Amino acid sequence: MSDLDIQIPTAFDPFADANAEDSGAGAKEYVHIRIQQRNGRKSLTTVQGLKKEFSYNKILKDLKKEFCCNGTVVQDPELGQVIQLQGDQRKNVSTFLVQAGIVNKDNIKIHGF
Repeated sequence: MSDLDIQIPTAFDPFADANAEDSGAGAKEYVHIRIQQRNGRKSLTTVQGLKKEFSYNKILKDLKKEFCCNGTVVQDPELGQVIQLQGDQRKNVSTFLVQAGIVNKDNIKIHGF
């Protein structure tokens, strides 16, 4: 027998092509708007998943001015930059991002209660 007749079994992943297709241009980048309960009636709204080309500080400045609340930009090791706002601002933030043209309405996910 020659070396060409022997076939060595290789690891074949049937889902490799499907995973490669999902990670391409068809994958949606969602913006997640969440609420965290603090003490009593107090709450915190977080906005995560905005594109890196946007200036988070300028968006935060406009959000604070529009909704009369305080906020900050926090650097998270896993999630990247996250905008935090005082109070339950989920609907306000989602309408603001759509009207400003930052995100499409289909790419926003609102979490909480």
